[in-house]
Amino acid sequence: MTPAAWLTDHADLLPARARALDLACGRGRNALWLGERCASVLALDRDAAAIDQLRAEALARGLPVTAVVSDLESGVRPLPSASFEVIVVIHYLHRPLFPRLIDALAPGGVLVYETFTRPQAARGKPTNPDFLLEQGELRRLVAPLEILDWREGAFEARDIASVVARRK
Repeated sequence: MTPAAWLTDHADLLPARARALDLACGRGRNALWLGERCASVLALDRDAAAIDQLRAEALARGLPVTAVVSDLESGVRPLPSASFEVIVVIHYLHRPLFPRLIDALAPGGVLVYETFTRPQAARGKPTNPDFLLEQGELRRLVAPLEILDWREGAFEARDIASVVARRK
């Protein structure tokens, strides 16, 4: 499983030996990569089978990854304030989570976020507008974080918006 290029391309911006959070982690491609570089990783996803796979792989590799089944849209699992130096979200969008993500970042912490934009619907999935960003929306959603890098458009045959932002 190859981690997201947007994440690995910005490895130099991630704090060393960080406490990391991978939201909507799926089978854990990014969580495992973070586990090789971070002090600890909390990986959350609602897919129990994917979480089981991630737990087994992290255990086999001896990585500091805690994988937990969690429905991020139910609001049941709180994100502790100022607890993570790195938060990664790839190909997932639930707009109400943004204030919680920003609050969960420790001072100096970095958010790495990438997901689909409206034009992606013409290419295929996802097509539901609830899961597609408007032009410029991601930059607005991460305010008041300091944007370190961003892009928006067609990349790798997908229409996406990506940001790396730091909490001051």
